[in-house]
Amino acid sequence: MSTPVQNTPARGRGRPRAYDPESALTRATGAFWRAGFAGTSLDGLSAAMGMNRPSLYGAFGDKRDLYLTALDRYVELSRAGMAQALAAELPLEQALLRVYDRALALYFADPDAPLGCFLIGTAATEAARDARVRDALGAGLRALTRAFEGRFRVARKNGEIASSSKPAQLADMAAAVLYSIALRSRAGDSRSSLRAFSRLAAAMICSAAAPATRRRAPRTRASR
Repeated sequence: MSTPVQNTPARGRGRPRAYDPESALTRATGAFWRAGFAGTSLDGLSAAMGMNRPSLYGAFGDKRDLYLTALDRYVELSRAGMAQALAAELPLEQALLRVYDRALALYFADPDAPLGCFLIGTAATEAARDARVRDALGAGLRALTRAFEGRFRVARKNGEIASSSKPAQLADMAAAVLYSIALRSRAGDSRSSLRAFSRLAAAMICSAAAPATRRRAPRTRASR
């Protein structure tokens, strides 16, 4: 998602250094993601972003402003990714699995040091003492849950789930699965175990919401 830093001719002394805002913000996000807000120093951010402190302040404000900007950008990118993953051309269960698989690919981008979700992994700690971070965390989680809700509404309209189904409640369940794998990936659970968990959860959600004529019957001893 990042863009290479632009190569520009050297500028005269005292003029601000050219930079690519998107690339700089991607690098800042990576620094916060690895060490958290409190554990990331301004010197570390400056080095990661390739910007001196005056340029960093001029472009993004202080460390807290930069972190909140990184959170907002992460949520927007996540929403866009979910909208694509949840597109109605796939059956509902496959669409849910695509969301979870893409999330796991992101959380385990470095298999030796899985980072989980940037929003949940870093903001949950800061939210207890910073109202702006708490608001950003809450808004971000609600935005992702609404993305699920929109897909369940489409599924109800298309007859994939029962007309009596409640999209908001189903969205809460689907989002809870996403948040669970976000935390558990950082806590040491394996990618394979979380993938199996997400598949079982998606199947249970879709089966419970399916029209009565299409619900999966419980397996009996005779059918095993």
